[in-house]
Amino acid sequence: MVVLIGIAFLAGVITAISPCVVPVLPILLAGGATGGRGRPYAIVGGLVGSFTTFTLVGAALLDALGLPDDTLRNVALALLFLLAATLLVPRLAVLLERPFLALTRRRAGVEANGFVLGASLGLVFVPCAGPVLAAVTALSATGDLGLRTVTVTAAYAAGAAGPMLAIALTGRRLPHVPAIRTAAGAAMAVTAFAIALGLDQRFTTALPGYTNALQTRVERNDVAERELRKLSGREPTAVRAPEFQNVTRWLNSPPLTLQRLRGKVVLVDFWTYSCVNCIRTFPHLKAWDAAYRSRDLVIVGVHSPEFSFERVPANVERAVAKFGIRYPVALDNDFATWHAYQNEYWPAEYLIDRGGRIRHVHFGEGRYDETEAAIRLLLGEPADRAAAVADRTPRELTTPETYLGYLRLDRFVGSPVRVGREATYAFPPQLLPHQLAYAGRWRVESQRIVARAGARLRLHFVARHVYLVLGGKGAVQVGLDGRVVRTVAVDGAQLYTLLDLPNAREGLLELRFTRGLEAYAFTFG
Repeated sequence: MVVLIGIAFLAGVITAISPCVVPVLPILLAGGATGGRGRPYAIVGGLVGSFTTFTLVGAALLDALGLPDDTLRNVALALLFLLAATLLVPRLAVLLERPFLALTRRRAGVEANGFVLGASLGLVFVPCAGPVLAAVTALSATGDLGLRTVTVTAAYAAGAAGPMLAIALTGRRLPHVPAIRTAAGAAMAVTAFAIALGLDQRFTTALPGYTNALQTRVERNDVAERELRKLSGREPTAVRAPEFQNVTRWLNSPPLTLQRLRGKVVLVDFWTYSCVNCIRTFPHLKAWDAAYRSRDLVIVGVHSPEFSFERVPANVERAVAKFGIRYPVALDNDFATWHAYQNEYWPAEYLIDRGGRIRHVHFGEGRYDETEAAIRLLLGEPADRAAAVADRTPRELTTPETYLGYLRLDRFVGSPVRVGREATYAFPPQLLPHQLAYAGRWRVESQRIVARAGARLRLHFVARHVYLVLGGKGAVQVGLDGRVVRTVAVDGAQLYTLLDLPNAREGLLELRFTRGLEAYAFTFG
């Protein structure tokens, strides 16, 4: 539990420095610039309190009262407009404070006003939801609120409070003159108006996801995923393994069932052949197959396609032969087995004991020694490791996986995207880290982009290795920082290596495409 609290706290810190906090910055600064010394603390205290409370019980409260889902947000916006008005019209602030003067010997409008401001912000603040907040929100929606859920939510909110308090304290450094008070009121009103119109979401989605890699490192590692599964009660260890379902075709084997494999140890590996993360696991899987097949280990690769071309059995057959995979492969084109396991990742390993129960789960790359130790334990083998294969999992922070079709297009800048039709694009003057842009003629489809006349692409990347899933037949000219470094021949839909650098670095990639080539997604290492 202590580990999960720490992860939640760090996740909150990352949220507070992410693009999602940008819309509330003017209000935090404006709020800190007015009132007494304790006002910034009151603002952040109100924000943390309301965010925690209404994240946990807001939906249930509205449902019990029969109120619309956006009631709390609308009330909060009204309060923000009212507080902005008190800064713009000091006489209004006096009138609002008057009913409370009989209850206290001190003025009511400084820290109390700040707490109300913070509480309103907590209701309109929309954080960039990562796995921690997603798990808490899912539990709250089902009414499954225990001490662990409340504690994790509070830790997340406390982590977000630190950077926000620093912003509010920065506002304290501004001179306390009437002009600042008026400017603060105007900033608060304009920001509240933008939030009411939904402009805050358009703005934050246009910003680069500069905290994505950090969020992945903190919230999507093995330890975090294991702790979140425990929190949500989805820890799959020692539950009955689902049967293979609706398999389109079997490769390297006649049709298999877990019932027929009872008495053997089974490793189910979810993969797709253009995924570089999956490809880097193959040496380990093949080594385990060679070392333990004779000792009753059966590896089953469940191929669940990410892109449409990966649904073609002949393409998967070629990939199986290319990578030297000899263990059974099930083509899961309808994702029936994927959904039966409630899987969410490529690659993912589920280790099943001789009785048909899941005993070990791992998502992503790495931790191969732990998986092999679990295999040996279930086989009754000595604990020392037998299949020694170097772990090539990248450790550096790199540009996140980048999709090019309009359904998952992210960090794109430049010309507006023309969905589903050919259009001309132009590069912007510059690209920030992890941003990309198109130039020339392209047709942008749901999963891919198709090159037409003069098609080019730029990407400001951070990585050592750059890969791109391509389809069709032709060539891609690869430029790095203004210099052509190679030409990649494309022959069929698969993953291609564009750059293989000595060390991880930042650079500007420019690609020129043969007309008719298809591009799907970048991955990095």
